[in-house]
Amino acid sequence: MSKITIAIDAMGGDHAPAEICKGAVLACKEFEDIEIILTGDEDKIKACLEPHPRIKIQHTTEIITMDEHPANAIRKKKDSSMRIAMEMVRSGEAQGCVSAGNTGAIVAGGVLVVGRLKGIDRPALGVSLPTIERPSFMIDVGATVRCKPENLLQFALMANIYAEKILKIKNPEIKLLSNGTEEIKGDETVLGAKSLIEARKNLNFQGYLEGNEIVWGHSDIIVCDGFNGNVALKFGEGIMQGLKSLLFDEIKKSFMAKFGLLFLAPVVKKLWTRFNYEKYGGTPLLGVKGSVIKAHGRSKAPAILSAISAARTFIEEDGASLISSEI
Repeated sequence: MSKITIAIDAMGGDHAPAEICKGAVLACKEFEDIEIILTGDEDKIKACLEPHPRIKIQHTTEIITMDEHPANAIRKKKDSSMRIAMEMVRSGEAQGCVSAGNTGAIVAGGVLVVGRLKGIDRPALGVSLPTIERPSFMIDVGATVRCKPENLLQFALMANIYAEKILKIKNPEIKLLSNGTEEIKGDETVLGAKSLIEARKNLNFQGYLEGNEIVWGHSDIIVCDGFNGNVALKFGEGIMQGLKSLLFDEIKKSFMAKFGLLFLAPVVKKLWTRFNYEKYGGTPLLGVKGSVIKAHGRSKAPAILSAISAARTFIEEDGASLISSEI
């Protein structure tokens, strides 16, 4: 069995390094073909790591924090846990990397350290959304804020390959996020992208998608710029957290509600599990020469396990080469 080596930024995220270490151990227990290199402060990692023969530590002296300027941090902090993990991908020491750290720095590192694929002008972050009818793959959710029509076309092409080869969706439907479904809707960028995507006969383009349709899963792929995608993603997360908070606040106020929860608890638990981001893996940075996976900043061990699983699948399917050859 050939081994897959994944470098993990152990110092990135709200719960680093403890939850990152736990997630790495879970991954090694679940997948016999992976080896993990944890990059970061060796003493801090050892203090919370359950020893495992397939987990190594690469000591680094710097950390890229969430509030740092992304490109500057990647360029100047050459011994940061995030940069070293990416350098391992570039050198071939690791086939992929995972980080729950600064999103902008991950994108900058993907381009400046790992390297951009030929034919791709801007990278894009894609995420599988747990919608009602079927999961939808939204791209971009934060890598490229300002886009040209050509960028959105490239996002559609990369997402189409990812959906078919990695997510195993046959002939995935593609829609552009816009402010209406009519032909005249959208700004210059969206209108221009619509013309470019429509011209690609190998893409199953189905027109526009409005914001209120996202939750229903009316498309396999949703294409948008990184600004609107990120706002939509975080708004959805906020709605879920808000509903959960309101539900339990109301339950606390009423004895009958508490009693009723005894019967509703299995349904509530099932719904929460269905829409829990932790089981949907990390967010792949598409358009770079390797498997670079962004985990949620609040990731705990189960979410880190899912992100490692996503990296492993992308490596197994040779996702970067598939995108490169198709583009």
